[in-house]
Amino acid sequence: MYIRCAFFNGRVKPGREAEFTAYVREKLVPLWTRFPGAQEVRVLRQEDSDSDAQRYEMVLAIRYPSHAAIEQALASPVRAESREVTGGLMEMFEGSIFHTVFRADDFPLPTD
Repeated sequence: MYIRCAFFNGRVKPGREAEFTAYVREKLVPLWTRFPGAQEVRVLRQEDSDSDAQRYEMVLAIRYPSHAAIEQALASPVRAESREVTGGLMEMFEGSIFHTVFRADDFPLPTD
């Protein structure tokens, strides 16, 4: 099993927190579940901090059965839609986003 993660490094723009959360829940997560081979999509958020330093505001994690399944998903038409939806999300976010892949054993998703 593998986990593809999108790390959002920064902060949600002030006053847009509720809109950002709704956008993730209503647009981004449903879209990510449409990637071929996707088995689970999770949103992992950090608690607010008193620090002004940049931090990971959010991690989106999607589980796949194999590394090859990730490559197939990224070659699918859903990828173009994902870029468009992510662009809308970034309008509400001050910071950057990067993607990486972990073996599921190295990035265990928390249990609810």
